[in-house]
This record gives sequence, C-alpha cells and structure tokens, in this order.
Amino acid sequence: MSLDKLKLSKPLVAAMTDAGFLTPKEIQAKTMSRILGGQDVIAVGPEGSGKTTTYVLATLMKLKYAFEEAPRALILVPDAEHVDHVLEQFKLLNRNGTFRILGIDSRGAVDTQMNEITDGCDIIVAVPDRARALYLKLALNTNKIQLFIVDNAELIVKKGLQLPVVELANSAYKSQHVVFTEVMHEKLNHMISPFMKDSASTIEVDEIGEKQAEVYQQMLYQVPNFRTKLNLLTLLLNDREVFDKVVVFVNTRLTAQTVYKNFNHNKEGEISIYRSLFFDDKGYDDIEDFKDNPDARVLIVANENLGDLNIEGIPILLHLELPEQKETLIQRIVKNGDEEVVAITFSTDIELIEVKKIEQAIGQKMEVMELPEDLKVVDATTAKPKKKKANEDDEDSERGAAFHEKKASNLKNYNYSAGTKAKMTYKNKKGLS
Repeated sequence: MSLDKLKLSKPLVAAMTDAGFLTPKEIQAKTMSRILGGQDVIAVGPEGSGKTTTYVLATLMKLKYAFEEAPRALILVPDAEHVDHVLEQFKLLNRNGTFRILGIDSRGAVDTQMNEITDGCDIIVAVPDRARALYLKLALNTNKIQLFIVDNAELIVKKGLQLPVVELANSAYKSQHVVFTEVMHEKLNHMISPFMKDSASTIEVDEIGEKQAEVYQQMLYQVPNFRTKLNLLTLLLNDREVFDKVVVFVNTRLTAQTVYKNFNHNKEGEISIYRSLFFDDKGYDDIEDFKDNPDARVLIVANENLGDLNIEGIPILLHLELPEQKETLIQRIVKNGDEEVVAITFSTDIELIEVKKIEQAIGQKMEVMELPEDLKVVDATTAKPKKKKANEDDEDSERGAAFHEKKASNLKNYNYSAGTKAKMTYKNKKGLS
C-alpha cells in the first residue's frame, strides 16, 4: 500500500518519504481515515507499530491552519522522555514549521510555561499532571481543543495519572478523543470511559514478530491484584498430584517470605524458600537438595540477586511476579532439549504491558487461561474477596467492557485448566494414555 492511501497532503507525503516512511503501517492504514473523519478512536498496538507517527500525521492534517490564539490539539504522554520523542516526530514531519508546538513537563518552571502558552501555540505535548496544573491556573485554555490525544495510555495508568487525564478530557468537551495504547485492560477502560463517545472505534493490530526460539508451553492468568494472585496460587497448588514439583518465582526475598507465610497450613517441608531471610523458615541453599527431596513440592525463589539457578528437571515454573528484566523470564522458558515443562505466568492489568513485551521478544503469544470458578477474586477497592460465579461471563467480569469477543476462528468449544494441561503433558512425557 502506498502513502497515497492515507490521503495526506502533498507536503506530508514528501516529509514521510524523506524520513524513510515509504508505505503506511497497519495501524495507520486502519485508523487514519477514522481520525480524519472525526471519530473517537482507541488504537491498540505494540511498541514500534507506528502509533506516534499516526497521530502526528493526523494532527497536522486536521488542524490545517496555524497561528491561532488558543491550542487546538492537546497530546498527553506519560513522562518527559515521551514528550521529547513526540516533539522529535513533529519536527521530522512539520518541516516548514507551520505549527507552533510546545512541550510541557516538570523540567520547566510553571511561570515560564504559562507565558509560553499565552504567547500562543497550536499543539501542546504534555504530561497530564503538569497540564492539569496549568489548566487550574487558567493558563491552558481547553475551549478550542479539537483533538485530545492520550498516548501510551497504559503507562499513564501505571503511573497513576488517571485523574488529570479525565479532568482535562472533560474540560475539552468539544474535542475528538483518540487513545493509543499497547494493551487494553479494565483499569485503562475505567480511565477513558468517562470521555470516550459510545460510538468510539477500537482498532487493534497484533504484530507478533517471527518466532525467535522454541519455548515451553506458555499459560497466562490475568488477575486484578496481588492478593488474588496469592489466592490463585493457593488454589492451583492444592492439586498435589499435578503440582508435585514446582518453582515459584517472585521478585524480592521479602515477597518470598510473604508468599511462604500465606501457606500457613502446609505439610511439613512441602513448601520452602530458596535462601530464606530467616533461619527458622524451611528453606534450601542449594536447589539440587530440593530436587532430591521427594517430600519437597514447592520452592519459592526470589529474583533478587539470584544469579545462575539450575532449574533443569523442574516440570512446572510459576512466575507469580514478572521480573524487572524480561530476559530473566525468557531465559527460563527457552526449551532445553526434549524436556517437557509447563510455564505459567500471573499478571495484573498493570503488568500486561510486560507480558506483551515478552510475547514480542519470543514471537509467540501466551495462552490466556480462564480463572477457576472457585477462585476468590479480591476487590481492590474494598479488599474483600468475592467468589467468581460459575455462570458469570468471563469477558465482562474479569476483563472489563473494553475487551471484545474473540474472532470466530479463535473460538473453542472446550477449555483445559492449567492442571489438566499439566496432566496431559505428564502423560505424554511418560507415554501414558
């Protein structure tokens, strides 16, 4: 597809060509006509899929005329680094300096930024909390905002900046709203639902790269919070037949202690910690001792200052927390010979972005598992557990209204739990029917 299909102006086509963009990305082809047509849009795509270039082009196309009194486009990004990145993209494509573009973040003095806005600008790229502060000081006039854009929305939620985003969006009540994100989840949907129109289109591109390596069987459980993670872990590990030799990875030794204490009724020696903080806790300093002990079933391991750990021969790996470096998890799930291993990852909404990065790195998606019906899901607002109802619609209850139904080609008339899949793996491994 050529750039002409995006219906850009000749100067923008020339700027794109000079910048090395000869064909539009998938997300640009799918969203540009909708944005230019004035529709509210939620665009979901991985890093590098062309989201920033999409809204930079759309902004330059929609504003048409420059040098008006008040800003007509407000772009919210999570931090100063993203402000710089977006300004660079505008500099690349706004070649004649047609539009006045202003970056706003915590590195500048508020008074200086107030004066810069008063002097006049067409497009503002800002972090939400500073933009809100300028709005409350009556320096940022949102009455003429035509295009309200939220970029890297998942990171804005992760930083807890939802309130200023909603306030600014509601103040720009005449504007068109466009949201770009790498993942969609309930917390993000909760942020954008007050200002997105009901007619908003959700466009999703899923650019998983080529498979980089053979990895073990991947399963993913999506839960709302850490407390629910612990409840799910307890529920799964109650199946002693399946989970008979397991390593559970967490990030810190303190978290390892928390998880260990959660199993206060475990059989003596059945659950232990690797290099425990406290001498009176059951633990191992050598993982080979854990492997050799038939009564030892679960070993809780902290990634903190871990170094090399020989997990060969462990049939089930559970990542209760995602490591800070995705490479740490990837190294553990790459296949080692003919060994059969089940790798299960637990993720909250906030951690889904890290899951996406892992999937991109290995070139393969994790299979999302349905939560067990008897799982106690803890409501973060009340901290009270509630049981998942047997007849409850999983898509509405666990993922939120932002999640849409699966394509027909992906629908299944069966569902295997992690335990059942692990049993099947074992049977195949041992040659049992």
